[in-house]
Amino acid sequence: MTPAAKECKVIIPGPASVELGHQIRHALSKTKSTLHQSFGNGGNSGEAHGMKRALLCGVTYRDKTYSLKGTVNDVKRMKVLLMQRFGYRRDCIRILTETGSESDFSPTKKNIQESLKWLVEGSESGDSLVFYFSGHGLRQPDFNDDEKDGFDETICPVDFMQEGMILDNEINSTIVRPLKKGITLHAIVDACHSGTVLDLEYVYDLPKDIWIDNKPPSKADKSTSGGLAICLSACGDDEMASDTSAFTGKDMTGAMTFILIHVVENVPEITYGSLLDQMHEVIEQVNYKRCLTVPCLRILLGRRKIENPMLSSSQEFPVYSKKFLL
Repeated sequence: MTPAAKECKVIIPGPASVELGHQIRHALSKTKSTLHQSFGNGGNSGEAHGMKRALLCGVTYRDKTYSLKGTVNDVKRMKVLLMQRFGYRRDCIRILTETGSESDFSPTKKNIQESLKWLVEGSESGDSLVFYFSGHGLRQPDFNDDEKDGFDETICPVDFMQEGMILDNEINSTIVRPLKKGITLHAIVDACHSGTVLDLEYVYDLPKDIWIDNKPPSKADKSTSGGLAICLSACGDDEMASDTSAFTGKDMTGAMTFILIHVVENVPEITYGSLLDQMHEVIEQVNYKRCLTVPCLRILLGRRKIENPMLSSSQEFPVYSKKFLL
């Protein structure tokens, strides 16, 4: 096991997690009230005009020293959100976890690679696709001059120690490049170092309200074939995601996944900009109050905290007018 693998995802431990949970639930309750005041109840955002297909991967790395406990819960919550809020059919959702007995549905490198191809295969204009991943993420040196920071981002299948990681270059070529005009892909990646894990050409800077050019220095083509790819990541390329039971008081969950679902469930027709604003508000409240009232967390976690999610896209769009629809 590499040293980096030990730091894939921060797990907020027992006593600190309980105290942090009080802070988080308070922040979420305040946000829920604000959301309803600002947006009302909205309409049914689950309406669709094309095929809807989703791939949900939750990797626990069972019986390993770097195991995670919240990823299967994340997948279950995401499946409910897709079916109940956005109208996805159960038979159009493929789930890869380690909970089943069938090896075809274990999140191995081979199965994830084949499922990524399945996700986009045969898609046509009007279709909506979702790739969700909860697990470990790493990065490694980039030798193709594709990355401005000099590192490729990766996701870690359950067998990554034997078979290797899946690089952002491969994810891009498999599910981004084939997207034809009228097809929309959303990737939601709750993993460390996941900021540009799809190698999309634009990254949104929320404080400045601008899109930043993320095209590779090598001039390699990372664009779609006319479609739209959007990615929500748990943190930046040089940051770490968090797993905690603080949100539920019992079950572990990815911090970004839980907050995202909470906001979307309460505001069916929220825009991308407002979604980011509300997620950042909850995270900032939690991190600020944690520093003031839970000093033991500074000792337990050091500089680690719940990071703000990142938005990237294959093309620029008006984030405060475009609705978040999966």
